[in-house]
Amino acid sequence: MPITMQSYSFTWTDPDGTPRASAVAYDRISADRRRAELEKAGATDIDEVAVKPGELPKLEG
Repeated sequence: MPITMQSYSFTWTDPDGTPRASAVAYDRISADRRRAELEKAGATDIDEVAVKPGELPKLEG
């Protein structure tokens, strides 16, 4: 059975209101760590996005 790697990226809003998107993709453990960093920094509207290899999230709006 093949092993499938799932990657994750984020979109969020900085405390100053600037919308942001990840420039990298994370594995599950790293995504959990990154979410904690964003929360600690005061980011809001944090959205975790499952991405495929070579794909990154796009900002909406």
